This record gives sequence, structure tokens and C-alpha cells, in this order.
Amino acid sequence: MAYNHSIIGRHYEQDILQACVNSPRAEFIAVYGRRRIGKTYLVKHFFDEKFDFYTTGIYKVSRVEQLRQWQAQLYKYSGIKRSRPKDWFEAFAQLQEYLETKKEQKYLTVFIDELPWMDTPKSGFIRALEVFWNSWAADCKNLKLVVCGSATTWMTNKLLGDKGGLHNRVTRPIRLAPFSLNETEEYLKSLNIEWERSEILDAYMILGGTPFYLSLLRPELSLYQNIDDLFFGMNATLNAEYNFLFTSLFNDATLYRRVVETLASKLKGMTREELIQTLKLTDNGLMTEVLENLKKCDFLRCYQPFGKKGKGMIFQLSDMYTLFYLRFVKNYHGLNEEAWSKMEESRRNAWAGYAFEQVCIHHIKQIKQALGISGIASDVCSWNYKDEQQGAQIDLIIDRSDKSIDLCEIKYSEKAYELKKDYVEWMRERRELFKEKTGTRKSVRLTMITSSGIKPGKYSSAIQGKVTLDDLFHE
Repeated sequence: MAYNHSIIGRHYEQDILQACVNSPRAEFIAVYGRRRIGKTYLVKHFFDEKFDFYTTGIYKVSRVEQLRQWQAQLYKYSGIKRSRPKDWFEAFAQLQEYLETKKEQKYLTVFIDELPWMDTPKSGFIRALEVFWNSWAADCKNLKLVVCGSATTWMTNKLLGDKGGLHNRVTRPIRLAPFSLNETEEYLKSLNIEWERSEILDAYMILGGTPFYLSLLRPELSLYQNIDDLFFGMNATLNAEYNFLFTSLFNDATLYRRVVETLASKLKGMTREELIQTLKLTDNGLMTEVLENLKKCDFLRCYQPFGKKGKGMIFQLSDMYTLFYLRFVKNYHGLNEEAWSKMEESRRNAWAGYAFEQVCIHHIKQIKQALGISGIASDVCSWNYKDEQQGAQIDLIIDRSDKSIDLCEIKYSEKAYELKKDYVEWMRERRELFKEKTGTRKSVRLTMITSSGIKPGKYSSAIQGKVTLDDLFHE
């Protein structure tokens, strides 16, 4: 299909939306994803803001205020003044009455944004939506109902996971993920920001692929100046974002912050049991729910150590913005508005090494493509071994179904990385230890993922797999 060029990337999502428009049946489309990820932008620009009805929920206001907003929007689209609905059942009945006057159109598009905010305590909202869909909308074959919500847990648990009358009623769920490096580069160009890929990588390691955060970058400033302005300046926009990010997503924001900040102190990750013990919580299933919700909102990833399928799941904080904020901003009480520009290079480099690892984890698809194994089924995991004599940690392992394993070494550097004899010997020893302790019979390959490539030299041929920064920028 021809994609809307005002939308950066999102080709898969546009394909789904177009399929819904062409569908001969009523469609109930739920677009969800974390705050600032571009859900509203996608829907509005895909449909060119041509809706038969559009409204949005309002953050933390009463049911009366939500219904007043609904009333105003219904008047705007229908041109008919109606009394303010006394409850959500009447509100949806009024919407149905209006839409029935337009049933002869090719299709009807209704967009309800920030749906979770309408579901105030004891409002009956979800049941009213259920009655609207089941009693009328589902049989209106030209209706396309699109709903959005930043409160991802509400969208997945109360809408997609409803056990009542809305069970399995959503016909097309669309989860919107952060931009990739490729999409980030394209988006920055649309903002007239022409940076080298190394600078785009650095921006990504701080802001992640969240479109709104990237939109705040100013083309007339360098990357360092932008970070100073956004995090350390007098009116630092992204300094206050952290707290609101959690309160807008989760009811018990304090607990979610505690979990995230605990994981930030253990960069290699923790098991569910370790988190419960560290936070001194009761093992009653709550932690499982919290971790699942944080995963759905792209704050963390979970993985299993090599050879331990079904047990020992490790949870690791992987959200770039949160990692940067907790490392450098949360406890910064200085008055230096150029804190990032003037920070010691050693502190920046220590953080960049770990941040680049997370960027690579976000781009496994591109790594597999660069290694020529896109069509081969594989598991991504890690491996940790320690006894009284020796130990080893491998953060990224690609365990392939073609009887091969890639042991990935990830290196961030501003210049091409020079492989030296002692380092290559260390990698080989670690490979032999891995083979010995795991008992694997697969072929084990040494693979390097580097931000600036590998410098040609005597020992560069010791590496079987090589992935460069340009590889990570592929679609």
C-alpha cells in the first residue's frame, strides 16, 4: 500500500489500519503503548483527522467532567444540542443515535482517545462500552471504532483481558513500540537534524526511541547542548517527565518506581524472588503482575539464562530514558546547566558501555540480519558462571536451531576497536569454559558487535561474526 508520508515508519501498523478500513465488517481497533510513543499521532494522521466522532479522556477528572467533554464533542460533530448524559450508558446511546443518521456512508470512523481515563471509579464505563458494542456497533458493518490509551495495564487487563461481555471483542489490537534506530534517523531528518550515526546512537542511548522525547531536540544545538537543555537546564522538560510517566501509567506508581529503581541498581538484572526479597514484599502474586505490566510498557525485558528453560527468569531494566535519568539526573542537585557537556569522560563512557548493550538488545532483528541468520529460529539469552577458581559473564547469546551458537561481545568505542592478542585469548578461553560447563555440542562462534567497527589487524580474523553500527540502522 501507499503509506502516509507524514508518519515516520509504522508500516506494519498502517497495513493493519488499512486492512480494517477495507474490511467488510465492523472493526474494534485498540492501539496501546506507553506514554509519548505516538499513538494519537498515528491514528489522527492515518485517517487525516477525518472522523465521524472524536473525543478524548481527561486525566484525573470526575465522571461529570468526562461526560461534559463527551457532550461537547457530540454537539461539534452532530450539530444537535443534547442534554448532558447522566451516565455512560446514556452517552453511548446518544452516540449510537447520531451514528445511525450516517449509516449510509461507506464507512464510519469513531476515535476515542485516552480511553482508560474515562473509566473513573464506579463510573460503569466499561460495561456501557460493552453494551454499545455488543448490542449495536458490532452489527454496523461499516463502523471502524478506534480506541487508544497510554495506561497500558488498563488497556491490556480491562479491555483486551476483559472476562465479561468485552471478552475477545477487540478485533485488531495494535501495540505501538518505540522507534528503531532506522526510524529514529528518519524522524530526526524530518526535524532538520542531520547528525552522524554515532551521534544518533548517543541520542538513542539517552532518549530511546520515544518520538516525543526525540521531537524536543533542537537542530541548532549540538547533542550535548540538547541533553543539557532537556535534563539540566532551568526549564528542563525531561526532568519532571519521570514521575508523571509512572503516575499516568500505573495506579500504584510508588511500587512500580521502587521495582524499576531496584533493577537500576543491579544492571545485569534480578529474578522475581530476588526482587521480592530485596523490597521485603509478600510473595502473593503482586510482583508477577508488576513485572508483567512493566514489560508491556517497555520498561524492562525478561530472559532466561542459557540452558535453563522455564526457570530462573531474569528481569532487566532496558528503557533508555529511565536508565539515563536514574543514573545521572534523579539525584543531581547541582546548579550546573551544562552538567552533561562538562561531565567526566570516564563517567560517560562507563554508562555508554551498558547503554549500548541495551541498544543491541533492542535490535536483535538487525543483528540476526547482519549475521545472515534472519530465517533461522533462535533463542536470545545470557550465561553466567562462577566457582571458587573462575567465572564468566556473557550478556548476549544467540542460540540457533542450525546447531550453532553466537557468543556476542558488545563494545562501545568512539574509534574502531583494536583486537589485541591478550583480548582474543581471553575470548577463546571464555568460549572453551562455556562449552565445558554447558556441555553444548553445537558449534560456538565468537561474534563482536561494535559501535565503530573493528580495526583491521593480525587478530581480527579470530572473530567469526561481525556486526557494525550501520548494521543496527537497517530496517
